[in-house]
Amino acid sequence: MPRAKGERKLEILKALAQMLEAPKWEKITTAALAESLGVSEAALYRHFASKAQMYEGLIEFIENSVFTLANRITQDEADGKKQAEKLTEMLLIFAEKNPGMVRVMTGDALVGEHERLQARVNQFFDRFESTLKQSLRLAEDGDAAPRAAAILRYSIGCLHQFGKSGFFRKPTESFNAQRKYLLS
Repeated sequence: MPRAKGERKLEILKALAQMLEAPKWEKITTAALAESLGVSEAALYRHFASKAQMYEGLIEFIENSVFTLANRITQDEADGKKQAEKLTEMLLIFAEKNPGMVRVMTGDALVGEHERLQARVNQFFDRFESTLKQSLRLAEDGDAAPRAAAILRYSIGCLHQFGKSGFFRKPTESFNAQRKYLLS
């Protein structure tokens, strides 16, 4: 039976994400990715023009997932301070549930790849910081911009620690205790 359109592309992206989840991560080659799927490298290039396009697919997944959840939070929660808290926690939980994506979000997987990929990840975090800022402004927090920046830096630090620990130090492990310092 023939595959549904886009099904092989999704398989490739899932395999790439799984390879990024290895605690002792090494740079992923298209040869290793093709081998993990049991296909030739040429088969990969029938679906993606380059490895950079594969990473763009993962970044797109991150953006769509996180901002779909962020929109739901901002629509469902009227209190701006609680919005910011829930947004931060959601980002940390997303990372915990998608460790392979953490390697992309922190830029580890993008070293040596096209610089536009890191620029796109930076735009993702800028957009997330803007979302936090809007929530804190809604809470009439006079320090909305610096507080949003501090929360973002805290979150990125949690992601880095998670990745560098081989996914042992969970991003959410201390959030309940630390949220009062971030959002007091």
